[in-house]
Amino acid sequence: MESQLVSISSTLLYSAFIIHLVALLPLAASIKSKSKKPGKISIIMIIAAFIMQLGYFILRWIAQGHAPVSNMYEFITMFAIMMIAGFLITYQYFRTQVFGLFAIPVSLLLIAYGSMFSREVEPLIPALQSSWLAIHVITVTLAYGILSMSAVAGLIYLLKAVPATEKSWRARFLESIMAGIVIVITFIVMTVVMESVIGYQDDFIYNDKQEQTQIAEYHLPSLVNFEGAVPVEHAGDNNYEEADHFHSGINLPPLIDSQKLNTVIWSVLAGLIVYGIIRLIIRKRITALIKPLTDKADLNLMDEIGYRSVIIGFPIFALGGIFFAAIWAQMAWSRFWGWDPKETWAFITFMFYTIFLHLRLNRGYEGEKSAWLAIIGFLLIIFNLIAINMLVAGLHSYA
Repeated sequence: MESQLVSISSTLLYSAFIIHLVALLPLAASIKSKSKKPGKISIIMIIAAFIMQLGYFILRWIAQGHAPVSNMYEFITMFAIMMIAGFLITYQYFRTQVFGLFAIPVSLLLIAYGSMFSREVEPLIPALQSSWLAIHVITVTLAYGILSMSAVAGLIYLLKAVPATEKSWRARFLESIMAGIVIVITFIVMTVVMESVIGYQDDFIYNDKQEQTQIAEYHLPSLVNFEGAVPVEHAGDNNYEEADHFHSGINLPPLIDSQKLNTVIWSVLAGLIVYGIIRLIIRKRITALIKPLTDKADLNLMDEIGYRSVIIGFPIFALGGIFFAAIWAQMAWSRFWGWDPKETWAFITFMFYTIFLHLRLNRGYEGEKSAWLAIIGFLLIIFNLIAINMLVAGLHSYA
């Protein structure tokens, strides 16, 4: 019964992914069309897909007996779902269809990225066996989803306000964001091809920071590896024998997850190559290619949405990411705060949005300045999600 529920929930999530993807077509058509019909069709499709995503969440919760937010796959998927919720809330109040053209692709990228991690249903480790798991993580992902809308509004604002041909730091930085998106897409495609299609795998045995023997599975050639790692091959059951795998010879201490860092390095290198090829083909910046989609965007409205998203999302993040987290930390580890890497980055994110609101309310940081701050805030969230979760070992490494 449990396996059937998990299977159905996965099917619902996959179906929602396809519907969201297809919904982008009438949504894009609505930007240029004088008729309201394409826009209405796209919104109906998005709502239907969102309901399916909620179905995935509920069924997976029932199947495993706890909120499906306990590992990277579940957390990232929840973040993506909350982004869709953020878009629908924004649309309800402001009727901004152009928002969906930017929010939905980012949400889909997050789901695709999350699918790279294990989707197996596993029992909770002792530190996660608490009702605070659902309270803390759902609140944080809700805050992330709402705060992401400020970044979407900021991106739309900058795409319209900043000339694509301008030779300035702001135009270059905006283009670098497009390059980052290309890198993420390249990472997802490359990982799927190497792991699922080609089936590339090199195993290395090493000792982690607790001096426990571990096996690292590399699905891309090893550019960086764990200190003292020995290449091995699986010889049946839990037995391994030494082998000859490619290794650049760069070894890092176990504090850094070299296996995941290796994937990041390959992704950046391959992504930059793909970005360069795209630029050679289109003969202009990617921002110039996307800019026409923002022609009908109201800059004042984008600025207002960006500000209101932070006003709503910031206190929710403070509640879930700081207050609830501290309570749970006291229960799980007998201390409210310990400057674990993820706790530290949560504090940095909290302080950034505090400064954001101070500059907005007291220093007149509106319009373009506010838009840049909103995008930087989203980059902090993504850095916390990817770099801190994946590359730095800490008490939250299980996430």
